[in-house]
Amino acid sequence: MSLLTSRLSALNSTANRSLLSGIQRGIEKESLRVTPKGQLANTPHPKALGSTLTHPSITTDFSESLLEFITAPSSSIDEVLSSLDNIHRFTYRHIGDELLWVNSMPCMLGRDADIPLGQYGSSNIGQMKTIYRRGLGNRYGRLMQTIAGIHYNWSLPDACWKVLQQSDNDSGSLQDFKTERYFDLIRNFRRHFWLLLYLFGAAPAVCRSFVKDRAHRLQPMGEDDHSLHLPHATSLRMGDLGYQSKAQESLIVCYNNLPRYIENLRGALTTPYPAYEAVGVKGPSGKYQQLNPHLLQIENEFYSTIRPKRVTEGGETALEALWQRGVEYIEVRCVDLNPYMPVGIDAEQMRFLDVFLMYCLLEKSPQTDNREYGQILNNQRKIVERGREPGLSLSRGDGETSLQEWASELFSQLQPIAQALDTSHGGSAHCEAVSAMEQRLQQPELTPAAQLLEEVRSNDSTYFQTAMHHAKQHREFFLDSKLDPAVEEQFISLAAHSLEDQKAIEAADTLSFDDFLSAYYQQYQFSLES
Repeated sequence: MSLLTSRLSALNSTANRSLLSGIQRGIEKESLRVTPKGQLANTPHPKALGSTLTHPSITTDFSESLLEFITAPSSSIDEVLSSLDNIHRFTYRHIGDELLWVNSMPCMLGRDADIPLGQYGSSNIGQMKTIYRRGLGNRYGRLMQTIAGIHYNWSLPDACWKVLQQSDNDSGSLQDFKTERYFDLIRNFRRHFWLLLYLFGAAPAVCRSFVKDRAHRLQPMGEDDHSLHLPHATSLRMGDLGYQSKAQESLIVCYNNLPRYIENLRGALTTPYPAYEAVGVKGPSGKYQQLNPHLLQIENEFYSTIRPKRVTEGGETALEALWQRGVEYIEVRCVDLNPYMPVGIDAEQMRFLDVFLMYCLLEKSPQTDNREYGQILNNQRKIVERGREPGLSLSRGDGETSLQEWASELFSQLQPIAQALDTSHGGSAHCEAVSAMEQRLQQPELTPAAQLLEEVRSNDSTYFQTAMHHAKQHREFFLDSKLDPAVEEQFISLAAHSLEDQKAIEAADTLSFDDFLSAYYQQYQFSLES
């Protein structure tokens, strides 16, 4: 019996099968605010939405114009989607005539310097967040930071972990077992996430304004030279035009265990990088240009497709939280906004993600070496640029395997996991989700990327015009129906409390910003010895 089969059998036994219904997932969804003409909005974050520093559900990412919506973790997919829907409805009632851009690749952009940085108030932590973003702009340019996506936060309940620990005959602490298995999941995810890019990639085209003065291999769409694309692309945001960095190509982060992961990232956080030393930490006037001259300013600057996560305590670094208390959940970061879905994702996709992540967790997960690390990057680039190309092959082991063959193998292993999840939840929705995604293998035209390119072509339109059409449709969708008065009152209360919380944080500061920053980075000095 394989490891996957034995683990799944333990979870799917009569005594345990209900436990899988306790899987927790939450969503962080980014969307640009744009003007009615489709240009980036340069208005401040609306005060009616509350404080970007302290609001639990509505904040901003890189730019003041890049909204980020956050749902609380829940064992109910419907509850997560309903929460996301309500956040959109409330937001639309407080952004005037602006729209939320519904594509991952941005709207019509002007000059890099005109993209406004997120503002978080005068507190030390608020200043730190803005300076971090200024540093990103100085390092990579601000245009790259206007790309939007969905982060899928996922965790297994402790009751399931205890079953798996017993099945594996592991006698250590439950938290250590969870941490090790989450790293197993991460390694398997990195091996196979190319499948998600193929199935859900929805960013095969961009506005020419996005690549202005940049080298690229994109092609015009027929006579339309405003739109650039690659014919078989899936998710350009996950390739060289997106969250990629020449500086970070030298950074190999090991996911074989927690100490190695922390050691690699901590090295990047504490080692000066010549190009960033040249930028300087402060400008001639004393204004901070970045938080530090190191390869990474903070952990979040590392552009990974998946992260091990732990909720931090006040002022704590992400790495120290992981080291002190282990992995709590994982964050999937390679999901594009689907412009055909009002909130950018739907229940079918979430169910497939749950099945896929369970597979990555339950399947055996050999440790990764540098050769496989190179293969993973190579496969990512191939899928990003050529994912729907007939006959495409990917690197695997000592040779090459066709995408179709490898994907078919994966789907055969996903099926029993989907059945187990359906047994736990009741119904057949997980199996139906897997079947629907498997159809996209034989019919690439069903993928969101292919749908988007076909819509542009068939309507004799541009990428920008097509995206604007979807944005207007979604705006009408969210404004046409009323928001439940009780929900609206709750959001109004959350906004008011968040503004008060921000004031309290600002009033409580006692350190100068320089001393605050020094104390923050001192936290990276913790020992990795058990």
